[in-house]
Amino acid sequence: MASVAADHPNQSGGKKAQVHVQRFGAFLTGMIMPNLPAFVAWGLITALFIKTGWLPSGILGGFGNADLIGWQGAATQLSTAANGTTFPQYVGLVGPMITYLLPLLIANAGGRIVYKERGGVIACVATMGVIAGSNVPMFLGAMLVGPSAAWLMMKVDGLWEGKIKPGFEMLVNMFSAGILGAVLSIGAFFGIAPFVTQISAVLGEAVSWLATHHLLPLMSIIVEPAKVLFLNNAIGNGVLVPLGIQQTLESGSSLLFLVESNPGPGVGILLAYMFFGTGYAKASAWGASIIVLFGGIHEVYFPFVLMKPRLILAAIAGGMTGVATNAVFQSGLHGPASPGSIFAILLQTTKGSFTGVILSVVLSCAVSFLVASVMLRASRKGDLAAGETGDLSAAIAKTEANKGKSSSVLGSLTAQGEASAATASTADSTTALLERPLRSIVFACDAGMGSSVMGASVLRSKIKKAGVTGVTVVNKAVADLLDDADLVISQNQLTDRARLKAPSSRHLSVDNFMNSPVYDAVVQEIKASQHSERLDQ
Repeated sequence: MASVAADHPNQSGGKKAQVHVQRFGAFLTGMIMPNLPAFVAWGLITALFIKTGWLPSGILGGFGNADLIGWQGAATQLSTAANGTTFPQYVGLVGPMITYLLPLLIANAGGRIVYKERGGVIACVATMGVIAGSNVPMFLGAMLVGPSAAWLMMKVDGLWEGKIKPGFEMLVNMFSAGILGAVLSIGAFFGIAPFVTQISAVLGEAVSWLATHHLLPLMSIIVEPAKVLFLNNAIGNGVLVPLGIQQTLESGSSLLFLVESNPGPGVGILLAYMFFGTGYAKASAWGASIIVLFGGIHEVYFPFVLMKPRLILAAIAGGMTGVATNAVFQSGLHGPASPGSIFAILLQTTKGSFTGVILSVVLSCAVSFLVASVMLRASRKGDLAAGETGDLSAAIAKTEANKGKSSSVLGSLTAQGEASAATASTADSTTALLERPLRSIVFACDAGMGSSVMGASVLRSKIKKAGVTGVTVVNKAVADLLDDADLVISQNQLTDRARLKAPSSRHLSVDNFMNSPVYDAVVQEIKASQHSERLDQ
């Protein structure tokens, strides 16, 4: 079902906290996602040339292992910083990329989010102090120092904004940024680097303790519910990815990269819906499972869990199975698998880990399927009874099953029936939509890619088939929304954040971007609005 969101809902304290955590996770994602190609490149080089890689002896032309990996190569030396920190000096390729390139890219992205190009520059300068003062890859340091430095630069510039005499703007801008950058990098070297190093050590020890006591699967108790509530970015990009990269440098791989990105639990739940679900959920489960497994867009299965919250137990059981399998086989990935597609996972799988990694996906899928099947089967009778008496989508799905193929007419009837039910209790919102012509529509999701891309594509296709022109449909991250769209469509869990970014826009909440019944209602409203405008002319 889709629902029209109220403009100013009263949020509970728990809801506000969830929104804040989501925003924090989205901010972390904004620093990581643009730089994923660099992570992939580093992962491929690592997969090929570390001692446990595919080409441990190097490549043709005289390049040997030591020349390429640097981190453990013969050219690696130890130096002692002024603050007493011992750290390696790298002359190879793998070491400098993970030590300097990736943290600086993250810092630059975070700085740009806060204060555009000027923020990106000052973020890199300040982060260099953290990198130089630490003996571990400074991903956490970059995420902390980069945006903070950009914010300070913005505040400093604000002190004399509009007060500089003409002709001196460049001089003031250059030296203010240079002086602040020098101060922040020195402060980060002596003050923040030891602090972040200690945090990394504590987190690493916590993971080691879980591994020693065979408790790593317990991480799924936190991660799987967090995924469904769109809180996974804060955990994945903020904790698991930095720790996983550190483990990769030490042992060549890490199973932490698969704790969140494993598509098995989601696919298992969708398969259970295929066999024991009812109505629209059953009909759409197959397509959703393909998107989760091969496209790596896990958001697609979240609505299926939210329909029956107890299914989160199936996701947890599947996730724990996947982690346990990788722990038993000591398998893992070279780097982050994003999106969480089986193709991305296999690409990042280390040599000798394919059996464990593939089994972790298969077994997690099987376990979540079994648990979800028991739950869905237990409620199936009641779901069917409710559908036969009042659920239009269930009745139409049953008719299509009897027919043996889908029907565009029945599908349209489903959309119209569900859209009418969704808007019946919100006549005032629908009237407002009709009164305000829809010329710009934005689909907003957490990262601005994946599910929102698909939603925008679906609606554009429907608008084109309806012969409607003059309407733009785009997709964005919630954090990038501007208050200039006529209509913003987002998932239920993200609508509150979207409303904060675009308070003047109308907002629609949907459960599933792929085929929400509200799309047809939106198309009809656009056509009605344009027809009314032509009559007025």
